[in-house]
Amino acid sequence: MLAQYVYPSRFGLMRIVKHGRRWRALLEEREIARHESAETALSAMRAAFARARIPASLALWRQIPASTRLAHRGLS
Repeated sequence: MLAQYVYPSRFGLMRIVKHGRRWRALLEEREIARHESAETALSAMRAAFARARIPASLALWRQIPASTRLAHRGLS
């Protein structure tokens, strides 16, 4: 699993997902844009979906940390 931030909005599940060295901004499964940082992805999502009342700080989003393949498979 990749590192990501998740926020349930009235338009659907908003996600900011680490993808390589860039961040993908998604609404449900639809990609909105790609950004250099999670903060710029958040700013763009807030601008695009102003009526969704998305929090201005990533600290208010649920963070799901990246897991390693070994941990995912139950191997040490």
